[in-house]
Amino acid sequence: MRLIGLAIILPLSLAVAPLAAHAQPPEKTARIGVMRWPPDLNIDPFRQSLSALGYREGQNLLIEELTSKSYEDLPRVAAQLVRRKVNVILAVGTPAARVARDAITTIPVVFLTFADPVRTGLVASLARPERNVTGVTMIAAELAGKRLEPLKEALPSTTCVVALWNPANRDTEEELNQTRSAARSLGIQLDVHAARTPEELEGAFTAMARERADAFLMLSDPMFASEGRRIAGLAERNGLPGMSHRREYVDVGGLMSYGPNLIDVIRRAANYADKIIKGAKPADLPVEQPAKFELVINLKTARRLGLRIPPSVLLRADQVIE
Repeated sequence: MRLIGLAIILPLSLAVAPLAAHAQPPEKTARIGVMRWPPDLNIDPFRQSLSALGYREGQNLLIEELTSKSYEDLPRVAAQLVRRKVNVILAVGTPAARVARDAITTIPVVFLTFADPVRTGLVASLARPERNVTGVTMIAAELAGKRLEPLKEALPSTTCVVALWNPANRDTEEELNQTRSAARSLGIQLDVHAARTPEELEGAFTAMARERADAFLMLSDPMFASEGRRIAGLAERNGLPGMSHRREYVDVGGLMSYGPNLIDVIRRAANYADKIIKGAKPADLPVEQPAKFELVINLKTARRLGLRIPPSVLLRADQVIE
């Protein structure tokens, strides 16, 4: 995998457990604000990791979770967290991270993003973030080609793949470019179908089926993440195998995913919050990238689609859902 900058690479599977034995409970109540987009992303692993580090909600920890009704509502949430004088803000998703960067200058921000934080302007570099923002990136653009490879191996006769893309999300333009490049190198024709809103998803899948696409690749997008179950259902109804970067898509009936373990990534954010609460500056904490990626295959979905996944691909999978 090509890396951007000089980011620290840590095995996310180590998470927080090895640190728990050395955890020192904070002396006073820490206040952590949470803003996120998509709003349904579960941050329980973040809470659990803070607990392993010595924090107890209601005793020495207060987590202020504010829900955004829409992307346009994020600035209101950011302003509200500033008024509540939290010590650290966890911004989940590139849209939330960008709003936090623009609206908040006096409070440290820890982000979790799928887009490259340098290309999207969140940080100056991965090694030296500068300003008050740092965190963990899941480098979706860098993974685009990597996702096409196992999809092609699982479906050897594949010649035409559709990229499901939200053009309203400018952060994914580089991911789309990387996907096009990877498709050319694999001899795959890549078509693009757009869906800007949940209401446009059905039309996109109807068009894919009409054009006889062999499979589709879901680019990273908060709306797609929120609509994972619906996308899995539309894919199955139209006989389309799909690949995502999120294993949660496979859990709700999608065929395949290849990407970092999201739970481990969320846990890593707790380490950043802990260090900042104890005095570290975000500018001195390099942005982390995941070192381990998981291939997950839903064999039940494969059977319903009438597919036979080669044994060699199943053996490579980190998890097979049967």
